[in-house]
Amino acid sequence: MILIGASGHSKVIIDILRLNNIELDNLVDANPSIKELQGIPVLLEDSFEFLDQEAIIAIGSNAIRKRLALKHHLKYVKAIHPKAVLDSSVQIGLGTVVMASATINSDTKIGDHCIINTSASIDHDCSLGDFVHISPNATLCGGVQIGEGTQVGANAAVIPNITIGKWVTIGAGAVVISNIPDFAVVVGNPARIIKYNND
Repeated sequence: MILIGASGHSKVIIDILRLNNIELDNLVDANPSIKELQGIPVLLEDSFEFLDQEAIIAIGSNAIRKRLALKHHLKYVKAIHPKAVLDSSVQIGLGTVVMASATINSDTKIGDHCIINTSASIDHDCSLGDFVHISPNATLCGGVQIGEGTQVGANAAVIPNITIGKWVTIGAGAVVISNIPDFAVVVGNPARIIKYNND
C-alpha cells in the first residue's frame, strides 16, 4: 500500500489506514525536501518505481489528484474511517477517502478519488462525480448532484435536489439554494456567483 503525497492531508489518511490495520509500505512525493512524515520515509516520486500496487492519492487539490490518477495507473483503493457512518446501500468509488464522523446516507453514490472530509454530512440519494471534495462540516441535503472536481467548502450547505456542475468552487459557509453551472465560484448566503474558474 502506498500514499502518493506527503502533506497534512496524508497524515489524516495514515491515521485511517492504521485504524483499519492496513500496512503502509511507502509515501511518495514530488518534493525532494520532504524526507519523512510521521516517522515514515518519503520517497521521491520521480525515482519511485510504480508497479501493480494498491494506492491512494493523498493530495487535497482535486485537479492534482486527477492529474496523478491519469499518470499512475495503480490499484486504487478506498479508505473509510471506522467512526464514519455509511448506510449499507452507499457506493464508494476507488481512491476515495471518508474521514472521521462523516455521515453518508442511503442510496448515495460517491465517485472515484473523492474526499469526504471530517464531519461532512451527505444525505440520501446524492450523487458525486470523480475528484469531488466535501470539506469539513459541509452538508448536502437529499438528492444533490455534484459534477467532477467540485469542492464544497467547510460549513457550506446545499438544499435538497440541487444540481452543481463540474469544477465548481463553493466557498466556506455558503448556502446553495439554486443550481450552479460548471466552473462557477460561489460564496455567501444565499450563494451567488462571483467569477468562473479557468477550464
